Amino acid sequence: MFETITLIFLGLISVAAAIFAIYTRRVVSAVIASGVISLSASIMFLLAAAPDVAMTEATIGAGLTTVIFLYALKHIRASREGKDD
Repeated sequence: MFETITLIFLGLISVAAAIFAIYTRRVVSAVIASGVISLSASIMFLLAAAPDVAMTEATIGAGLTTVIFLYALKHIRASREGKDD
């Protein structure tokens, strides 16, 4: 019963974060919202007794992808301002 309620709650968080990512005008906020979606998906996988998939989703989906997007945004902004690192 607790797992079902938790899965429903995480699903609602994922849907809310997806809607937020679609309609926000700030790119950084959209990237962070996509990280929240991946993090909630990894918790769902963990509750579904798939710890290997959960760990992969958490490290690659929530962690690495978010960091790469933020790094790319930083370099795009720097190149627009004429500051190449």
